[in-house]
Amino acid sequence: MPQFEMLEVRPGVRIAVDIHEPRRKDTEKPGFLWLGGFKSDMTGIKAEHLMQLARAEDRFFIRFDYSGHGSSQGRFEDGTLSLWLAEARMILSLAGDRPMILLGSSMGGFLALLLARMKAGRVAGLVLAAPAADMTENMKAEIATNPEAQAALARDGVWLRPSRYGDPYPITARLIEDGRNHLILTKGLDLDCPLRILHGDQDPDVPWQHGLKTFAAMRCSDAQFILVKDGDHRLSRDQDIAAIVRAADELAAAYAGKVASKAASPSR
Repeated sequence: MPQFEMLEVRPGVRIAVDIHEPRRKDTEKPGFLWLGGFKSDMTGIKAEHLMQLARAEDRFFIRFDYSGHGSSQGRFEDGTLSLWLAEARMILSLAGDRPMILLGSSMGGFLALLLARMKAGRVAGLVLAAPAADMTENMKAEIATNPEAQAALARDGVWLRPSRYGDPYPITARLIEDGRNHLILTKGLDLDCPLRILHGDQDPDVPWQHGLKTFAAMRCSDAQFILVKDGDHRLSRDQDIAAIVRAADELAAAYAGKVASKAASPSR
């Protein structure tokens, strides 16, 4: 397991963080922040590829594990969207005043939208892969049709939801209840930065129709929804990762172009 910097986010809990500091101190060159998914970690193939790209492009880059995930401390069962969002905001603050492109997968895409709603940091763009917006509402709907899940939550406060990716996911009553504080799809969201959503048309976990619903709920002057042929939820094939990288590079270049244009034509 790689060794990461450990950052205390609350008493007794430290989370793992990996930062690439560019050699050239250009604080107007957009950096990238990777926000992983529910029960995932920052050593996944997409995050690893983006870190390699950041080194090659001499770009500021941050990735991290939420508490209870990967190399971070804490119990997964203690996690809520409020806790993980607070951690993501703290990590974003490490970028200082640098413009940042937020790249989020699944739950990470949802958290990226919540960070944008909070006006945290200088968000220069959003690239979201299968964003799981309002994910706890979908969990609640699933539980409503599953007597076994209802009984487990009533008895233990936690339901071990089967996963096609490995061990069951502990879904707690606390996680579901806290999710009500972070819903965005009903009212929608005003974004003042470009948005790119990529979604696989064979996603069994967050159907592409949900991604399109999320796209429709965003009020944004520069937004694109990209449906990926034969893509699954992870979007980890070479061509999927290439599409995510293209979208991130496009938004970074567009931001750099605006900065250069403003410098060339100063206001009088």
